[in-house]
Amino acid sequence: MGEDMASRTMKLKQSTGTTGKVKQATTGKSRQVAKAPASGGWLSRVLMAVFLVLVVFASYEYASLPSAEPLLKQNPKLTALMEQRVEEAREAGQKPRRRQHWVGLSSVSRHAIDAVLLSEDASFYLHEGVDTKELENALEDAVRKGKLGRGASTITQQLAKNLWLSTDRSLLRKGKELILAHRLEESLPKNRILTLYMNVVEWGNGVYGIEAGAREHFGVSASELTPAQGAILASMLPAPRKRSPSSGSRALKKRAHWVIEQMEVVKRLNAEQARVAHTEIDRILDGKQPEGSEDEVAG
Repeated sequence: MGEDMASRTMKLKQSTGTTGKVKQATTGKSRQVAKAPASGGWLSRVLMAVFLVLVVFASYEYASLPSAEPLLKQNPKLTALMEQRVEEAREAGQKPRRRQHWVGLSSVSRHAIDAVLLSEDASFYLHEGVDTKELENALEDAVRKGKLGRGASTITQQLAKNLWLSTDRSLLRKGKELILAHRLEESLPKNRILTLYMNVVEWGNGVYGIEAGAREHFGVSASELTPAQGAILASMLPAPRKRSPSSGSRALKKRAHWVIEQMEVVKRLNAEQARVAHTEIDRILDGKQPEGSEDEVAG
């Protein structure tokens, strides 16, 4: 009887001791768990604040960007690029230069238009402002090189940049460019976008638009441009102030021949027209006089 009582008492103590330890362990864990949300909650609040700041900033930037609708009927008197070039000239102590003559697409040589489209944006009439495949390739290339390049900009994007933005290559500027390109495509028909582009794009120092470019470099109107001359003007666009016909640029010559080849491939030129254009490119860019020109001057 005494042994049974002692045995029960011992089991009761063991049971009580185990339970106490379990309670202590449970209480300790609950305290630790209670502390975790405090740290996580602080981090969540910081991330939420940062997110809200970004949303507000993006909304402000989006709202501050200009509308493209006025361009449906109005030609811009000045562009951001023109203003930038004026400022650069003044900082260099030079007199700003500006040559520009507005013309409609019907007053531009069809060959010159084809050359520009094939050189700068062959899918112009197919996309909605952004060539997603080319943009993806450009971004992958930028990641590899660690900086943004020029590639993948459609004619619409180039127009947006010329009209309203700077020439820097920051991600913020690129984002604005994409938004503005979308606005242009929503507000204007394709031919109006192309007309604006052909009249404001830079074609040399202080030279804007294809009419001024044709007069500056070839002494003819835009309607008189030959396939070779159109190809040369189109090939200047990546670096219009460096790749002039008189610059001796090998890149310009190579690109101009490539443009003529593409025009032949897509049936914009037949074989004979392409052959004549290749010969004319060499003559213009190598500084050679056309056959018979000396006799004509002497006579």
